[in-house]
Amino acid sequence: MITKTKCPSPFTFHLSPKKLLFAFAFLLLAQLTRASSILIPMDDQQKDHLKSYGIAFWTLKNGETVDWLLNYRGGSFMMKYAKALEDECKIRGVSYEVIADAKANEIATEVSDPSVNMDIVKLEKAPKMAVYSPKNKMPWDDAVTLVLKYAEIPYDVVYDEEIIRGDLAKYDWLHMHHEDFTGQFGKFYGAYKYTQWYNDDVKAQNAMAAKLSFKKVSQMKLAVVQHIRDFCAGGGFLFAMCSATDTFDIALSAAGTDICEAMFDGDPSAPDAQQKLDFTQTFAFQNFTLDQNPVSHQFSDIDVTAVRQVDRTRDFFTLFDFSAKWDVVPSMLTQDHDKVVKGFMGLTTAYNKGKLKPGVTIMGEMKTGNEARYIHGEFGKGQWTFYGGHDPEDYQHAVGDPPTDLKLHPNSAGYRLILNNVLFPAAKKKKQKT
Repeated sequence: MITKTKCPSPFTFHLSPKKLLFAFAFLLLAQLTRASSILIPMDDQQKDHLKSYGIAFWTLKNGETVDWLLNYRGGSFMMKYAKALEDECKIRGVSYEVIADAKANEIATEVSDPSVNMDIVKLEKAPKMAVYSPKNKMPWDDAVTLVLKYAEIPYDVVYDEEIIRGDLAKYDWLHMHHEDFTGQFGKFYGAYKYTQWYNDDVKAQNAMAAKLSFKKVSQMKLAVVQHIRDFCAGGGFLFAMCSATDTFDIALSAAGTDICEAMFDGDPSAPDAQQKLDFTQTFAFQNFTLDQNPVSHQFSDIDVTAVRQVDRTRDFFTLFDFSAKWDVVPSMLTQDHDKVVKGFMGLTTAYNKGKLKPGVTIMGEMKTGNEARYIHGEFGKGQWTFYGGHDPEDYQHAVGDPPTDLKLHPNSAGYRLILNNVLFPAAKKKKQKT
């Protein structure tokens, strides 16, 4: 008699809980292996646009590249998957999507399609960052340093002494803090000449000028802007806001004359100072007229603050649409989830378009006011960007006001424009099409 034994099915098996856990981990690892990229969306699905730039910078600092997807979901970032990168997104509260090879390739194909206004810019290396800022405490804050700290992007602080001794050669990117390069101490004399902070600043500036062997603060500031000019000409990237923009050009144009009144430098200005301005030396502006009233807050008619009649509820400016495949630089600098940005004031609020040099690219403007808010250009081998106003989330920031808390504005369209400039130097050099 033959006894039949039941053979186990090849598809039936029993695993211990320990082995089941191991199998689950293996499947999860296989899934993560297929999910080879992280996409950081920069449209309305992003919880914190500002910290997203910090993630991109962190990735570059760690030796990896970043694909900046121009005009794709608000200018999103895509990078190679790494557990450390995913963890960093979680820690910083940045929205992200883990995507597989097939999806990453699909996005790349969509963005590269010649029929769509998108492109991929490869970010390769984190730029070395410097901020030109006074060492003594001033009763106002600087939007750029606020957002760099919030986004956790590292930078060094340099000021007149470091600039004069040649330290700019160490850096790729320089921001000029809210500053008056004309030597008139911000033209705060009329309103603040009796305040402690104003007199402390005048004393500190004069002491530094003497230490660096200059007879006047205006002469020291001129030497500073000439060093910065040479930094840009040699391939550096320059970014500035508010009065640092127009006073930079005014100082360059006035290199051959004295535009400061006696309360600023001890002697009167040259009677023919206006006629001696040399507009061939400037970056952005020409044919402007100085405001030589020492108690006026205006430096010249470059700025339209004194003449603009715009109600706050209607104060907006519009970003231009550029061809991502043809006008790569301005496309990078205008990436945003909003194309209409809230206006904001400053010692220099906006630029009279009639004072712009030919070749200056207007990237943001208020058409009804005939004013430019956000402009860009080249100088030598370098690039510069000027942005009107003081703080994108504080409409009329006054001396002594507390700094803006960016935790309350993580999706600020106005602040995003600053951070576009921070990442811009990291881009792989791409020959402009003609």
